[in-house]
Amino acid sequence: MTAIGCRPSAIGRAIANLLLILLCQPAWSWQSPTRELEEAEEQAFKRAVSQVAPSLVRIETVGGLDQVQNFLLGNGPTTGVIVSADGYVISSSFNFLSKPASILVTTTDGKRLAAKAIANDTVRMLTLLKVDAEGLVPARPTAKPSIRVGQWAIAVGRALDANAPNVSVGIVSAVNRVWGKAIQTDAKVSPVNYGGALVDVDGSVLGVLVPLSPQDNSPVAGVEWYDSGIGFAIPLADVLATLDRLKQGKDLRLGLAGFNFASTDLYGGDTKIDRVRYDSPMYRAGFKDGDLILELDGHKVTRPAQVRHVLGSKIEGDKLAISIKRGEETKRADLTLVAELPPFEAGFLGVLPTREKVGSGSTEGGAAGDGVGVRWVYPDSPAAKIGLKPRDRIIKFRDQSITSAAQLIDQVSRVRPAEKAAVIIRRDGKEQSLEATLVGYPADLPKDLPTSAIEAVADAESKTPDDNKGGEAEKLRTGRFAEEVAESKNAWWAFVPESYNPAYAYSLLAWLHPPGDTLEATVYDSWKLEAERRGIILLGLKAANINSGWQANEAEFVHETVVSFQKKYSVDTGRIVLHGYDKSGPFATHLAFKHRDLFRGLLLAASAVAERPPENLPEYRLQFQLICGSKDPAHATLEKMAKSLQGIKYPANFTSLSDLEHRYPNAEGIDAMARWIDSLDRL
Repeated sequence: MTAIGCRPSAIGRAIANLLLILLCQPAWSWQSPTRELEEAEEQAFKRAVSQVAPSLVRIETVGGLDQVQNFLLGNGPTTGVIVSADGYVISSSFNFLSKPASILVTTTDGKRLAAKAIANDTVRMLTLLKVDAEGLVPARPTAKPSIRVGQWAIAVGRALDANAPNVSVGIVSAVNRVWGKAIQTDAKVSPVNYGGALVDVDGSVLGVLVPLSPQDNSPVAGVEWYDSGIGFAIPLADVLATLDRLKQGKDLRLGLAGFNFASTDLYGGDTKIDRVRYDSPMYRAGFKDGDLILELDGHKVTRPAQVRHVLGSKIEGDKLAISIKRGEETKRADLTLVAELPPFEAGFLGVLPTREKVGSGSTEGGAAGDGVGVRWVYPDSPAAKIGLKPRDRIIKFRDQSITSAAQLIDQVSRVRPAEKAAVIIRRDGKEQSLEATLVGYPADLPKDLPTSAIEAVADAESKTPDDNKGGEAEKLRTGRFAEEVAESKNAWWAFVPESYNPAYAYSLLAWLHPPGDTLEATVYDSWKLEAERRGIILLGLKAANINSGWQANEAEFVHETVVSFQKKYSVDTGRIVLHGYDKSGPFATHLAFKHRDLFRGLLLAASAVAERPPENLPEYRLQFQLICGSKDPAHATLEKMAKSLQGIKYPANFTSLSDLEHRYPNAEGIDAMARWIDSLDRL
């Protein structure tokens, strides 16, 4: 299309005048819809598209990956928007996930030019390209305050035909979506249009089309919504505001203040801060755990979702005005947000807590001030150095009364290595005040870790409280049993210790078999004794197609099955472990990172961590064990990977099994893995 010589503002006025004339006509004279209105709309859309067409380019990529995160990538043309006359083009980062060997850009005059990726906006999922050209026609942005819900929105791309734009018409259905970053439209937006323009009827660009999701920030998040009536565009005005920074070749990353909330309920919780991260902008401004956030950038906030909405579009280097309440005092500060925080590292006291019966001051609760019993003390640990012994009870830590192991673990994690903490214990009925200097988490396993005693349960006590409702409810199954999932081809098997006592919390080991063999007999025979000794429930998950192994769409089956066992049996939420071996390791890795709120341990045998680990966060207590034979070809890789995990302050253990080749761990390995699982509640 070629531009038609008329002022863009006149188009909108012409449609408005025609509508006014039609509304003034008698109802009996209306045609539904009237031919005049249809023609006016059609002409307006054509003119709007012709206005933006010179600013759109066709993008082709050559070479690269076929898929990312099990998502098959297309290799057809896509679209970009010219943002600078000297050859700068903005497009969706989705178009370059394949990491292509080369990028080609075709302008409206037919020139086909090589392009170079300059920088990425990782917050808004955009990529800036540069071609060697002058005199290009930059897109004209719509002013953000003038964008209104209900106005026409035309999605325009240049992917299907190099000589003419492809068009889809809709409206602006919402603004400030996806935590304040995007315009939402019901115009159909397919992957071939990502990077194209969303324009108004005057031909000004509302935004750049990208896939986005409020729930996920992965590179392919939101792609599943294509052509669904839910599409997103990053306001072009926001793109231009950060264009100079992108031109410098520096990727833009999310701006971080350095805190998290006490409540996990985004919409129902309050804005009380649970933790202020060490050496973060919040920390340097003097804010503390327990402060209540009142305002951000002049916006009053009462819910975590409102805070996230303000922070969602912030990038590193942006300023943030914050106001908090501490007791009766109000404190204000201006922060400069950063892209990275120092890795979180919890301090280590050197104690394993006792796993006591429910109602006795255990991990499940107890009398206020009753404290937590010491099950075992790590040799040469801070706890050992101040004289802690098994059967001592820790009743206070950092002046906080302790009533559960979970609370004690939380309090210890708030002390950094090399910092001191006051500890009050009770021994033989007498209280003692001590002070420990904490250290970092050890990488080695305790060599001789005694098991934790679990009392035998009387038959009358073997039902959970819910089971006893109604009188004759069936007892929970113990021993080895299996079940097929009716709505899918998946299945699972389980082993619950015969001595299962619901008054105690158990570990849960979720096993993911490699392709070709479930190894059910091997895993069951290897683990049965340790499961009985150390209170471990085994759950073996089976892929729908055992030979081809785990597929991405089976992730929810695994998650839902583990959650159902967690709800049915007495399981310690801090000792749920995902176990992969050989080629099931990548799937186990992906699940453990995706569901860090559920899985607190990742155990990989003869398999490496297959994805870049997320940041170690205090609210997700994730620990790693990598184990393989000394003659396994993967040995050096796994050892190096464990050190890398330790470098970003994850608790990570590497265990080498003498003279073992590439196979499932032997008896020595089972003992090491069981000791690791049994020590996941260390503090």
